[in-house]
Amino acid sequence: MCSRHHGDKEAGGRFNPRGGPVRGYIQPRLLLLLADRPAHGYELMERLGQGNDPGADPGLLYRTLRQFEAEGLVRSSWDTEGHGAARRVYEITVEGIEYLHAWAVNIRRTRDRLERFLAEYESRFKV
Repeated sequence: MCSRHHGDKEAGGRFNPRGGPVRGYIQPRLLLLLADRPAHGYELMERLGQGNDPGADPGLLYRTLRQFEAEGLVRSSWDTEGHGAARRVYEITVEGIEYLHAWAVNIRRTRDRLERFLAEYESRFKV
């Protein structure tokens, strides 16, 4: 395969796409983590950074959680037990579970479209 198919800049300055984070992926990922168990922001940051998932920007994480709370997808409460400062703990709501199910449907549709694209690409270019 030539270098222009690997996501590098060509001599002419044209950019070729390279894989990266999926836009908006943090939303369903956060909801899925909260469906597992309630958690505070720092724990969510750690769990998002595990495995093959890229870590989340703390500002984006907390903005997303606040947005979710305003939309009724999560609720939070202060955890004052234990050592140190109180921490806000987030948990998913029934509406959040429904929204997560809708995300899964959308992700499946996107996966199907991508699989069709790749099949057509591979048949055309015999990759």
